[in-house]
Amino acid sequence: MPIPAGVPVILIADDQPDVLQALRLLLKGEGFAVETTGSPGGVLAALERSDYDVLLMDLNYTRDTTSGMEGFDLLTRIQLLDASLPVVVMTAYGSVEGAVEAMRRGARDYLEKPWDNTRLVALLRVQVELGRALRQSQRLESENLSLRREGLPDLVAESPAMRQVARLMERVGPSDANALILGEHGVGKEVAARWLHAASARAPRPMITVNVGGLSEGVFESELFGHLKGAFTDAKTDRIGRFELADRGTLFLDEIANITPSQQARLLRVLNTGELERVGSSKTRKVDVRVLSATNADPRSEVQAGRFREDLLYRLNTVEILIPPLRDRREDIPRLAAQFLHRHGARYRKPLTGFRPEAMELLLKAPWPGNVRELDHTIERAVLLVDGTEIRASDLALAPPTDAAGRLDQLTLEEVEKVLIQKALARAGGNVTEAARALGLSRSAMYRRLERYGL
Repeated sequence: MPIPAGVPVILIADDQPDVLQALRLLLKGEGFAVETTGSPGGVLAALERSDYDVLLMDLNYTRDTTSGMEGFDLLTRIQLLDASLPVVVMTAYGSVEGAVEAMRRGARDYLEKPWDNTRLVALLRVQVELGRALRQSQRLESENLSLRREGLPDLVAESPAMRQVARLMERVGPSDANALILGEHGVGKEVAARWLHAASARAPRPMITVNVGGLSEGVFESELFGHLKGAFTDAKTDRIGRFELADRGTLFLDEIANITPSQQARLLRVLNTGELERVGSSKTRKVDVRVLSATNADPRSEVQAGRFREDLLYRLNTVEILIPPLRDRREDIPRLAAQFLHRHGARYRKPLTGFRPEAMELLLKAPWPGNVRELDHTIERAVLLVDGTEIRASDLALAPPTDAAGRLDQLTLEEVEKVLIQKALARAGGNVTEAARALGLSRSAMYRRLERYGL
């Protein structure tokens, strides 16, 4: 039987049939339309087929009746399906920690069993109204977004691996959710961050980028939070930090896994509260910032090794986006190469028409330890070297690493170093830290060489 227009529809999830029956009777008597399910899987299936005004869900199910972990995991998955759906959680094992974790994962409110009927009904009515207002706002924003869709950075996703990433980014982009972008050196993590910013309602505001992994202890707070004149020896004027510059916009923190424990603590405080003080000031300033961060390290391995705070990771990775290496998305190479050819051809004022077949074949077969960045630099070099209208294989200066290693006596010292770095990156799966360690180089020395050789 169709539900009359305007009647709020509530989905209730609990593994106890008597609880479901009691809530169904209560809420139907209060004018709600009610659907019920007894498991997290049932919630996800229901959300796939229907729309609801509010989800009222238990935190504990048959797999684990006290910790709330099933409920927490379900909240995270709901955020990916529909971040605008108001969720109210309930449990017989209430705690402050559980409430905080539920709210962090996207819940709008929290109830302990046994519930108070009057408070429950009032709370659900409020969430229905708030949810409808939010969805109306999002519909308007979606219409505005479609009007400016042409202004989004081009996201190349011809390959199956990248199409999956693109679908996730399309769901996450319009939200305000923090995202942790993972992937090897050079895969295009900053490009992904710029796409997410451009797809959001924050697009009219700036996206501020900072390589936090390269900030020393002495300048970290000043760079991120700002300082007052005279706060330290070289503070000759007041300075606005990156968080304030990104207010109502997006802050992109690159190389996030490389910051020190003390830097992690200072960053966590701002992410928890949205408040900061400039160095040398006692005035608290409020900021509204969406934080996107990136690393080529495995964040969970860093947590297990004690090098990265687990609570900070939870603040950063509301959503994780893993950008695949170029070797796993070779179907994207022709379009990426065409983009780079067009850009560099225009920059150097060369009327180029494309690639010869043997050149494209070489591009498709190359190992690309430096990923998309290496491809970009290879095309730029070819544009500079070409003397016709098409890129030839010889213009790319790409030789298989095995061939290069077999003719070391014919190579310069720099060419030999580049081959060794490529091999180290390939063995380390693109992980710069591991490759640097294998070569006996510091991270900074490794990055200088990657930049020099276009890897």
